[in-house]
Amino acid sequence: MPHPKNTEIPDPAPGSHAGRVILVTGAGDGIGQALAFALARQGATVALLGRTQRKLERTYDRIVADGGPAPALLPFNLETAAAPEYDALHDALDREFGRLDGLAHVAGILGVLSPVEHYDVPTWCRVLHVNLTAAFILTQTVLPLLRRSRDASIVFTSSGVGRHGRANWGAYSVSKFGVEGLMQVLAHEMSGTTSVRVNSVNPGPVRTAMRRQAFPAEDPERLVRPEAVVGPFVYLLGPASRDVNGRSFDCQP
Repeated sequence: MPHPKNTEIPDPAPGSHAGRVILVTGAGDGIGQALAFALARQGATVALLGRTQRKLERTYDRIVADGGPAPALLPFNLETAAAPEYDALHDALDREFGRLDGLAHVAGILGVLSPVEHYDVPTWCRVLHVNLTAAFILTQTVLPLLRRSRDASIVFTSSGVGRHGRANWGAYSVSKFGVEGLMQVLAHEMSGTTSVRVNSVNPGPVRTAMRRQAFPAEDPERLVRPEAVVGPFVYLLGPASRDVNGRSFDCQP
């Protein structure tokens, strides 16, 4: 089945996300930051999760300056966090909001581009943990809050190399295959028994720091900016996609 494209996603009505509380990981820069801006413009209260407090504060300041609802700041290191940190995150969200209406997994790391035969084992474990295992733990942690919503959505960020393996993409590619699998399993589990829907989005080539790391010689002017690919995320995190579950979307042709 062809993956739906960005051009097939309807534009949201003004204020379509008003009253919704949405947690976005990787909200300090790149696609995560652009998504946080877009959601706030639609009226959502965004919980900004990221590793660097300074970057989160810049995202916060921009949202407030643009007249959006005051976000929540959640400095959190997905690489090193253990059970107590996840428990504290749940409790903070519960106290502040009492529920979540959306969770967007945007944070991720590239690792290195290397043949599997020579791939550094600690780097492999780090990439799999940040991109896949931490996403699983965070989802499990906040799922009780998502279940309290009448219309909740989880969106995972995938990749083209998470659907068709490519030489030298190593742990990153494998982690994104795992993300697609996690999405499908969770979507099936949530279907028919909860108000939670689960989907994935492949942004495609975007002008981000990760893309520069992977392709340092590439001309960034030939790539779309992060704000150009957030449409499917916004759609899936809003009420217009209430009946969409277990699907993989592409942002670009």
